[in-house]
Amino acid sequence: MAPQFKNRVTKEEISLMPKVSFQGEIVVVSKKEQIESCAKFLSAQPVLGVDTETRPAFTQGVHYPTSLLQISSLKRCYLIQLNKVGLPKPIADIFENPSIIKVGLAFTDDLRGLQRIRPFTPNNCVDIQSIVNQYGILDLGLQKIYAIIFGQRISKTQRLTNWDKSELSDLQQSYAATDAWATLCIYNALKSAIPLSQKEVEELVEADRLQHLLQQQNAETEEHETKE
Repeated sequence: MAPQFKNRVTKEEISLMPKVSFQGEIVVVSKKEQIESCAKFLSAQPVLGVDTETRPAFTQGVHYPTSLLQISSLKRCYLIQLNKVGLPKPIADIFENPSIIKVGLAFTDDLRGLQRIRPFTPNNCVDIQSIVNQYGILDLGLQKIYAIIFGQRISKTQRLTNWDKSELSDLQQSYAATDAWATLCIYNALKSAIPLSQKEVEELVEADRLQHLLQQQNAETEEHETKE
């Protein structure tokens, strides 16, 4: 069976795609009084997209705690400012709830950052990177996976901004919400697709590896010929 999706996409191809961003409701949670209604809404959702943001460090050896937790349904995304409200128990409980699927990308790193703020035991947390190859996709970045599935481009321009700011800009809010929402969209699309067999996945990975080696050899040959 042929894969339903391309296995890889180039940056050049992505640059030609129309830009997409989350168009639903964005709720910034900066006060503890907002936690109850936030947790109530999120706990009623069967599947949630999750992402986090951390203030970038430009000095070697300097690390900052996770600044922002984004949790999204298809129509509403909560941006929880951890530097203001911490990680309240009702929110941590969502990550432990086996009835709610939590979807992220490179999820282990996000979860570890959150666990440093409040310990919890993750349950039913799905990392997109661990399942995409079952559908023939070998790229692992969020922007590339989304582009392969939907033919649209997610902007990454706000990634290195200061997420510890007291007031997040509109651009930061849109960027943060889009990343969490996109993981949910990807998960839903994959679950509606037909997965490859294990043998088909292994054949695809091997073919990709050989193609990469051939490209490397061709590049080295061209470099050698140029020097001569």
